[in-house]
Amino acid sequence: MKADALVIGAGPAGLMAADRLLAAGCSVLLAEAKPSPARKLLMAGKSGLNITKDEGFEAFLAAYAEAADWLRPMLAAFGPAEVQDWMRGHGQAVFTGSSGRVFPKAMKASPLLRAWLGDLSGRGLDLRARWRWTGAGFDTPEGPVRVTAKATVLALGGASWARLGSDGGWAPVLAVRGVALAPFQPANMGFRVAWSAHMARHFGQPLKNIALIAGAQRVRGEAVISAKGLEGGGIYAVSRALREGAALRIDLLPDLDAAALVERLAKRPKGETAANTLRKLGLSDARLALVQECARPLPSGPEERAALLKALPVPLQGPRPMDEAISTAGGIPRSELTEDLMLTRVPGWFAAGEMLDWEAPTGGYLLTACLATGRWAGNAAARFIQSRSG
Repeated sequence: MKADALVIGAGPAGLMAADRLLAAGCSVLLAEAKPSPARKLLMAGKSGLNITKDEGFEAFLAAYAEAADWLRPMLAAFGPAEVQDWMRGHGQAVFTGSSGRVFPKAMKASPLLRAWLGDLSGRGLDLRARWRWTGAGFDTPEGPVRVTAKATVLALGGASWARLGSDGGWAPVLAVRGVALAPFQPANMGFRVAWSAHMARHFGQPLKNIALIAGAQRVRGEAVISAKGLEGGGIYAVSRALREGAALRIDLLPDLDAAALVERLAKRPKGETAANTLRKLGLSDARLALVQECARPLPSGPEERAALLKALPVPLQGPRPMDEAISTAGGIPRSELTEDLMLTRVPGWFAAGEMLDWEAPTGGYLLTACLATGRWAGNAAARFIQSRSG
């Protein structure tokens, strides 16, 4: 089987690469191992598809930490503003929440995906489902198939959510070809806590109106107490620092400074139980339970109590397994790629999305970079094909 371009992986990065190749006039075969495309995108969009974040470019770029310089040209070409225009171009109106996060008004990913796939199909995309890449070809329902293409874009995802297609199974294939990969690590994940039996009735309860502190990082957000430990957006935002060894502390009263809290505690009646004192301060059942779990007995002095409530230590036992993580760090490092995202050891092969060794928090950063790198790789693959045609 022949095509100008072969794209492997039909998530956001792969679909965007195929989009750009079609725009350049290339014939494109898009192979997907699962029965349908973009399963992780659809799952992520179930609670509201946070497609990007509306903020200044430099602030947006800073979320990618040491990968910011690498991703800068790709995000400058297709960043938050361009993502929103692209959404509107596919009939999806968007809105920006109070935190700057951008969502489609439909909230779900499915209307966008239907419109996008319809557009790609109308432009000639050849999408093949249940085609699993082996490195030499594909295992398909019809048997082994080999594809001859002038350029290949790999968009196979990271190594989390294997049931949705991102299982890191491509890593050995590239390693055989001499590509030096950065080890996979979980990113945007929950952390294990060995709760006592008393916490069972609080499983599933949110910890609202808190600030999470991990090393030099302080983030306002929410977390959820689960049977396994702590998870949720606030935890994900500091997950990298925690994974790298920082201790977790939680400010349970972030709207009250330490001096004001000491003053309030000093005014509480003598002989009042610690639990009643905490309730009078406005701590919810979940926050109260967390204090009783992690700081029993509570110090008696107002200064000591205030210090504890402003930085409650929560003993973690490490991250949840990688397959439970929203995303992964690691993969193909910059040193193994040209500026066009072509593998230096395999000319004509390009890579995009979570396969690349960059890490970003949730909040629209993940999806935007997947789209931007897919677009970059697709355009580069089209130029590669054109340079070798005729």
